[in-house]
Amino acid sequence: MLNRVVLVGRLTKDPDLRYTPNGVAVANFTIAVNRPFSNKQGEQDADFINCVVWRRAAENLANFMSKGSQVGVDGRLQSRSFDNQEGKRVFVTEVVADSVQFLESKGSSQGGGNRGGSGYQPNQNQQPSGNNFGSNNNNQQRNDDPFADQGEPIDISDDDLPF
Repeated sequence: MLNRVVLVGRLTKDPDLRYTPNGVAVANFTIAVNRPFSNKQGEQDADFINCVVWRRAAENLANFMSKGSQVGVDGRLQSRSFDNQEGKRVFVTEVVADSVQFLESKGSSQGGGNRGGSGYQPNQNQQPSGNNFGSNNNNQQRNDDPFADQGEPIDISDDDLPF
C-alpha cells in the first residue's frame, strides 16, 4: 500500500504553533493549492488542504513562514475523529507532513504576489539569494553556510544519524 502526498501551495494564514504536554512542538496550517484547470469564468479554483507538522520542522515553519508564503509539503494523508465540546463526533482528514520545504523567503511573499516561478532560487556562491529566512535586511551580504566560521570538525556519532 502507498500513502504519499506531495503538495505545493501558499499558506492561507500564519501557522499555529503549539506544544504538547511533553514539550513536543506541533504546527497546524492550511495551504491553498491551485487546480491545474480553469472554471467556466476562466479563473483557477483552489483546494484548501489542512496539514500538521511536528517537532523542529513545526518550529521552523512557524518562525520563518507566514500567510502567503509558498511551501512544498511531503507527507501522508491521515483521517481521525474526536468528540467535540458538544459531544458530537468530528471527522478530520489532514496531511501529516514529513517535511515542509520553504520555496521562498518570508519577505518575498508580502506585497510581491506570484512572480511567475516556483519561488525557489538556488544558492549562488555568497550572492544574496531570495532565501534569507527570517532576515529583515536583504541588502547585507551573508554566508549561507552556518558552519563556515567554526573551523572545527563536526562530531556526529552514527547513533545520531536518522539513516
